[in-house]
Amino acid sequence: MKRQKGFSLIELLIVVAIILIIAAIAIPNLLRSRMAANESSAAGTLRSIATANVTYSTTYNAGFAGDLLSLGPTAVAGAPATSAEADLVDATVGQDPATKSGYVFTYFVGAGTPGDPTAPIGYYSVAATPVSPGSTGQSTFCIDQTNVVIKDTSGTAVAGSATGCAAGDFPTGGTINPL
Repeated sequence: MKRQKGFSLIELLIVVAIILIIAAIAIPNLLRSRMAANESSAAGTLRSIATANVTYSTTYNAGFAGDLLSLGPTAVAGAPATSAEADLVDATVGQDPATKSGYVFTYFVGAGTPGDPTAPIGYYSVAATPVSPGSTGQSTFCIDQTNVVIKDTSGTAVAGSATGCAAGDFPTGGTINPL
């Protein structure tokens, strides 16, 4: 009897089982890495918004922007920037609310009139909450006129505040720390 060359069904099943075990170990690490990348992106986006707000305030001498749309690009490409369309952040962030890398960015303003030097907006905060807590991210982030990013690891959705990211305004629970 001539011996057949090749793999038996049992050998193939063992190889498939080994591949599935390796995948079961690797996929949770991949998901955690993606959440960490989304959280890092959220913190970086908040820093970009804060920098844009400082630029807006000094350029237009009218306090901080009234919303993320005011920091966003002009409606007509190549049109000059104005206090209503300052072209300081990209189109993804220049929406209200904006969604980027698994986080929703919500802008809150204090008293004042956007773009009015006689009644400038002196306070603002931007909260970044995960679109799907535990999947796109775990932490909530906030930045205000102090330009310090605050991180809350409780996973609580932030209500937001026009006065900033003070402990009384930011969600309770988890750990709240500046980055």
